[in-house]
Amino acid sequence: MNGVEVRVFRELLRDSKRSDREIAKLLGVSQPTVTRLRHKLVREGWVRQFTVVPGFAKLGFRIAALSFFESRLKKESGENGGLAALSKPSVVFAAECSGMGMDCFVVSLHRSYSDYVDFVRELRLEGGDGLKMADSIIVSLEESVIKPFSLKDLAETLREEDT
Repeated sequence: MNGVEVRVFRELLRDSKRSDREIAKLLGVSQPTVTRLRHKLVREGWVRQFTVVPGFAKLGFRIAALSFFESRLKKESGENGGLAALSKPSVVFAAECSGMGMDCFVVSLHRSYSDYVDFVRELRLEGGDGLKMADSIIVSLEESVIKPFSLKDLAETLREEDT
């Protein structure tokens, strides 16, 4: 990304609901330039989607779970090792990882502890021998949030020369 692209990207991270006209005025460029760069950032995969970050507790989600799995993937045979079970709506992020003998990391949201227990039970049943849960960390979304989830602060870490 060039300098103007980075500046537009940073402003989108700060608040993607602002209009191209507002961003253009802030950056001292034309509105068509911002529109063109916004489309380019999406087309090239720098921006995957424009969305809101909800107040999870307001939506009734009381627990976030960070879970680590040994998926026992059998890539050479084409089996998914039980990872299809991770397509549940409560899973908001899942990725391969490495460390502590684990190869899969999952972030999920739950309305209650019993919902979380049901989620884990279903994963174990659907994943069969291909998915072994190693450990989870349970986080209260109501009481212990020190810093709410946001990407706007990430904009401060980006500099024109970084990309």
